[in-house]
Formats: sequence, structure tokens, C-alpha cells
Amino acid sequence: MTDRFAHHLRLDQIRDGERIDLVADDSERRAIADRLNLMALDRLDAHVTLSPSGGVVRAEGRIAATLEQSCVVTNDPVASHVDEPFAILFMPEPQSGAPDDEIELGEQDCDVVFYDGGAIDLGTAIADTLALCLDPYPRSASADAALREAGVLTEEQASPFAALAALQGRPDSD
Repeated sequence: MTDRFAHHLRLDQIRDGERIDLVADDSERRAIADRLNLMALDRLDAHVTLSPSGGVVRAEGRIAATLEQSCVVTNDPVASHVDEPFAILFMPEPQSGAPDDEIELGEQDCDVVFYDGGAIDLGTAIADTLALCLDPYPRSASADAALREAGVLTEEQASPFAALAALQGRPDSD
């Protein structure tokens, strides 16, 4: 079993406009599910078009996945489907004088993957893109009932306006 959905591409063999279709096999899906703490990953595929320019490679395409996450309240399975476009820039690792220099990335740089050497790892970048597409707080249909039973207030019930409304209903103590 592989520990990642690795798909290494040598930079000197990438052609402009090259299209690659990646489909994760059973063992790769299990490894990605373990890494992303998913209950199941039934499908993961990506359709990518590559455009190299100097040492930079732009990968644009679409990621599709069928998966189950664990509900943050009940731990029940929550089925989910991902079908998202993506754009990733593979750039050479920046050279710096000190090994501990921090690199500042702006909002436009969020989909930059640095590489070192003569190859990029498209598969791992796709798995990382899937991680960014996941619902960070998946909730099952029974989550609201479980929260009510535990005495957790909804946002509406806990708002300052709800507290003011409750105070308006109280009789004056004067």
C-alpha cells in the first residue's frame, strides 16, 4: 500500500497542453482516507492540463471525489461529493541564505506547491487539494437533535438579541 497518491512527473518530459487523467486505485484511496481522517473514499479522480513555462508548471483541471466524513457531533457517516475546479502552480523551492527564513504567501499564492529537483508530484498535490475541498465541520441529519438533547443552544438562541428578548419578557422588580 502506498502512503500517498504519488504521481511524479519529470519537468523535462512535460509538454505544453498535456492532459493527464489520474484515478486513485483502492490502496491509494485507503491511504488518502487514512491521511485525511475520512471514513471512506470511494472515488478520487482528477483531470489535469499542464502548462510549463521555465521552471514553473501550471496545472489546471477538475477534481472529483465521493467520500464519507465523520459527523462532528454524532460520529455518524456523512456522505459527500466533491466536484471542484482547481489551479496549482508548481514552482522551484525558493533559494535563501538562511534555512529558517519564512516565506510570506499572499492570497493569490495559496495554490503554490514548491518542488525541489527535476520533478513535481501531481498526485500528492491533488490529494492536498481534496483536503482543502472537505467540509471542516460535517454534520449528519441527527446532529441538531443530539445537540438539543445535550443542552447546546443554537446561534439564534445564544445571540445577544435572544438575551434582550428574554429580558423584555421579565416583570420589573421596582
